[in-house]
Amino acid sequence: MTANNLLLLGFLFLFAFPATGQERMLHGKITNETDVEGIHILNRSSRYNSVTDALGNFSITVREQDSLFISSVNFVPKTIIVTKELYEKGVLVVFLDPLVNELKEVVFGPNLSGNLQTDIKNIKTEKPLNFDDVGIPGFKGKGEEKIVPIVPYLGLASAVDLEAMYKHISGYYRKLKLKRKWDRENVTVHNVIAFYTATFFEEAYNIPEGKLEDFLLFCIETSDLQIDFENEQYALVLETFNNRSAIYNSRSFEKKE
Repeated sequence: MTANNLLLLGFLFLFAFPATGQERMLHGKITNETDVEGIHILNRSSRYNSVTDALGNFSITVREQDSLFISSVNFVPKTIIVTKELYEKGVLVVFLDPLVNELKEVVFGPNLSGNLQTDIKNIKTEKPLNFDDVGIPGFKGKGEEKIVPIVPYLGLASAVDLEAMYKHISGYYRKLKLKRKWDRENVTVHNVIAFYTATFFEEAYNIPEGKLEDFLLFCIETSDLQIDFENEQYALVLETFNNRSAIYNSRSFEKKE
């Protein structure tokens, strides 16, 4: 057998038998009779995800031994491991067990006071269901008021837009932006002090503890300290401390004179 024939045979073998760890598309179907649309399929090993269509069909990229997490608010979540057989077959058929939300019996103890507000506080409750329990991504942060841009044409303004225009004209949004900026700066100051300690600034840059917050706010207002610290660019942070401390200390000395 010639070298060319061996090379051709190698290519054919490579494409006929995918290498271990190679990605491929897995086609699946949820076989429940109802509510099969919008079911989430998450590949926990690679973070690929998919959602079923109206017929319960889906496709997702997988490797051997990947862990697939299938979840919906109407069904019990299920985890499936992509075995070698499943990987080579390339087809997955799944039946999900319905999720029955049964109300637990509430038993009132004998020590009821008759005061409704007091008795309600004394009743133990279960931890509420959250996004992680059903495997569905969701926002968990603190909600903030949205700053709506001004509508360019009054003829297109709705009731909500008119309210936004009033908040712009009255300066409400400007004050809200300023407050959020100050809140973020104060959080950064607190985190910087907790990270480096007040003793570090006093010994390294001659910044007394009583002026430390003022110094850090000065750094934030005149440099990229806030961005660098949040991005863990600590070399740039120390460079800012070194440069700004000389300026800050010289200004403090001028004020004393």
